[in-house]
Amino acid sequence: MATFSKTSFNASVYSLSRPTYPAKLFDYIFSYHSQGSPGVTRWDRAVDLGCGTGQATMQLRRFREVVGVDPSPGMLEKARANLAVGDHSRSPTATFKFVEGSAEDLKLNVEDESVDLVVAAQACHWFDWSKVWPETRRVLRRGGTAAFWVYTEFRLTKHPALIPLITEYAQGSDPSTSVGPHFQRPGRTILERYLVDVPEPSTVLKDATLSDIDRVFFGADEGTTLPTNSRIEPILLRREMRWRDLLGYFQTWSALHTYHEKFPDDLKREEDTRFLEQDLASVSRLASSLLLFYFYLFIHEDDIRGGDISHRFWKDLRQRAAERSSNAKVGVNDKVEVEWPVALLLVRKL
Repeated sequence: MATFSKTSFNASVYSLSRPTYPAKLFDYIFSYHSQGSPGVTRWDRAVDLGCGTGQATMQLRRFREVVGVDPSPGMLEKARANLAVGDHSRSPTATFKFVEGSAEDLKLNVEDESVDLVVAAQACHWFDWSKVWPETRRVLRRGGTAAFWVYTEFRLTKHPALIPLITEYAQGSDPSTSVGPHFQRPGRTILERYLVDVPEPSTVLKDATLSDIDRVFFGADEGTTLPTNSRIEPILLRREMRWRDLLGYFQTWSALHTYHEKFPDDLKREEDTRFLEQDLASVSRLASSLLLFYFYLFIHEDDIRGGDISHRFWKDLRQRAAERSSNAKVGVNDKVEVEWPVALLLVRKL
């Protein structure tokens, strides 16, 4: 995705602000993989396509060798740094490496029939399936698995009434209230539609070496039209965040970066003063109890000040939540539970 390759994109902030994938998701994928052809299931090599900062890559340590592939040098640099400081680098069984490349052409990095599991986390909505399905078939061993997933629009678990406001910001068309038109299409549309537009391998390949897609939806929105025979599972991707962390998440959106390229004056908008006095007081109290270095690294007051579209949306959410419930805690350091529906595609090489 082009935005992530730009020099202005901060991979470190992206890594800190994004939701992390729960162990239950990988357990589900590994269980599917283990149910392949009897006597064929192997755990030797896994490849993560569009690996980004390596969040999903490092959960594949059950395999002896794990390869992360991404077109962005900045993302790969952060992935290597994350590996160096984590427990993953000391795994007694797995070795990791990160290489520059694309999901559509793995020939320089991955040999024929050398892979047991191919995954893509929050990347497959950008794929050219006319090339990815043939490459998946080429690199997988018989009995190997491909698992591709995305998380879709976030929700605030205890504030379902805010869903229309979230939808307007992410999918609307008014430039004063929405970044929707600035997501790269059709990829974003494919994500919003839970990957239902991803074609079956059989429509691309001339043979039946890959199975039909098993589609699994964790926490799909009510009323969403899903393919026949889809599996519906409870929500599994949740994260408790401070409200100020939620602002940080909004500021990682690719659409926001593109929006500000088109509307640079939005960054010069007059400061939105809603909650400002309380927010500054809260940050000051927290800072007094922490090391000065930590304060400037993670909670500087400049992070929460501004009047651009992301700050306005953030404060709209807080204001609406407070108006709807007198018990709602919407302070900058108060916690809010965020959840994301997940769409998972599973395919096996026959």
